[in-house]
Amino acid sequence: MSVQIWTYVLVAVSFAIYIGIAIWSRAGSTKEFYVAGGGVSPLANGMATAADWMSAASFISMAGIISFMGYDGAVYLMGWTGGYVLLALLLAPYLRKFGKFTVPDFIGDRYYSATARTVAVLCALLVSFTYVAGQMRGVGVVFSRFLEVDINTGVVIGMVIVLFYAVLGGMKGITYTQVAQYCVLIFAFMVPAIFISIQMTGNPVPQLGMGDTLADGSGTYLLDKLNGLSEELGFAKYTDGTKSMIDVFAITLALMVGTAGLPHVIVRFFTVPKVKDARKSAGLALLFIAILYTTAPAVSAFARTNLIETVSDREYTEMPEWFTNWEATGLLTFTDKNADGRIQYLADEQANELQIDNDIMVLANPEIARLPNWVVALVAAGGLAAALSTAAGLLLVISTSVAHDLIKKQIKPDMSDKTELWIARGSAALAVIVAGYFGINPPGFVAAVVALAFGLAAASFFPAIILGIFYKRMNKEGAVSGMIVGILFMLFYMMKFKFAMFGGGGEEDWWFGISPEGFGMVAMIVNFIVALVVNSFTPEPPAEVQEIVENIRIPGGAGDAVSH
Repeated sequence: MSVQIWTYVLVAVSFAIYIGIAIWSRAGSTKEFYVAGGGVSPLANGMATAADWMSAASFISMAGIISFMGYDGAVYLMGWTGGYVLLALLLAPYLRKFGKFTVPDFIGDRYYSATARTVAVLCALLVSFTYVAGQMRGVGVVFSRFLEVDINTGVVIGMVIVLFYAVLGGMKGITYTQVAQYCVLIFAFMVPAIFISIQMTGNPVPQLGMGDTLADGSGTYLLDKLNGLSEELGFAKYTDGTKSMIDVFAITLALMVGTAGLPHVIVRFFTVPKVKDARKSAGLALLFIAILYTTAPAVSAFARTNLIETVSDREYTEMPEWFTNWEATGLLTFTDKNADGRIQYLADEQANELQIDNDIMVLANPEIARLPNWVVALVAAGGLAAALSTAAGLLLVISTSVAHDLIKKQIKPDMSDKTELWIARGSAALAVIVAGYFGINPPGFVAAVVALAFGLAAASFFPAIILGIFYKRMNKEGAVSGMIVGILFMLFYMMKFKFAMFGGGGEEDWWFGISPEGFGMVAMIVNFIVALVVNSFTPEPPAEVQEIVENIRIPGGAGDAVSH
């Protein structure tokens, strides 16, 4: 069967499973809609958390970035992995014990302020919409190539699927759908990686294959060969870094602390019965995430080597079918500048004739390596599973923020459970439409957009959550001031250097040599400073709030958290 038929079959089967699960596990109450009724097992929650965590940025874009940036791309790997560890150990158990299943709910109650809650809702919406734009873009990329529709149509198809199971099932439907999506995405990522590792190095373990010698008997190490190929074309050595140390540190830290403030991941720890189960599911999720994250660098090296050997200085008319298929999507373009009919793939922008979108590398990798058609189609199904699982989690955060934190808690506290559920579903539907718009008009490739979302989370939520848990003297005035200043500072920098507003500027104009992806670190530090300074000049929080803060850090008696 052709790749397209295989893709139709595998995507149709996986989508049927997702929709079937959504119908089977549809939410009947707000508690089921928001936290799956609080009865999910640690194993299922670990898999669902891993799927929620490993978005299109992890599955599609991260290996693509490392392929093109080499050593410099490792900041994404380090930041996202370290961030999950930070979240699991430092924040999740305490937030779970506090008993609030949304970040705005925690901030609103911890800082005893409707204003704090509103600011947190606005920050959650901004972070979530920035993040979900990247997921929808990933869905569009997959559909455009494998179902041979344009990217915009692909985004619309993805919107319809997510709308169905997120709106119908809420967190309950999303959780069990994400278990299935984890199985699909990890299988889809590992199978081609193992195939290509055996093909290139004879080693069936991709993580070891990356550092092994080539299977051609030359005794050359794979990474040495890739370094040589890169240098021949004028690129830096694959294993050498070109980023400044300050920017590497800033991006890694911004991604780490941004992770800890991501509302769609934090809410997962409220779907299990006890605090002990939250810790267990955090550990299991880390194990499930590590399978993909330790494989991504190997996939990047395999893909880059195969790409250079396939396209460099080759006759355009002799290019394999995968090349013309990706050309049709507009994500790969060849411009014959010297009219010699050969592809010049070079670091020199003036002479380079090939433009490749980072986001296609993982998806095109099995085709470049000439793997069986069913493996190529499997990767497409995996990419969709990764994008849709995270998109659904983000849409739930958006609907919860509007229905629960804004309307129920502040505007109409006496509304019934049923009305709140309908408002939550309506908010999710509206959020899907907005997310679709951003997917059709994205501000950049998937991982870059997602990195900015992490920067916004770092600049706004992280200081308020950390100080809220570990500093009982922290008051509402300090927290609100810090969040507002932090997120506005991050937004200004993003718009100036990413979208060329406020006079714009190039890389040479970056403040302290820090890129927009890493500036969340600076904005976070500013948030901390503003919060602590304002806090020192304003009254202490009420005694009962300080007592709550003392209690959430005491492990004794950590059983069921307060539920809504």
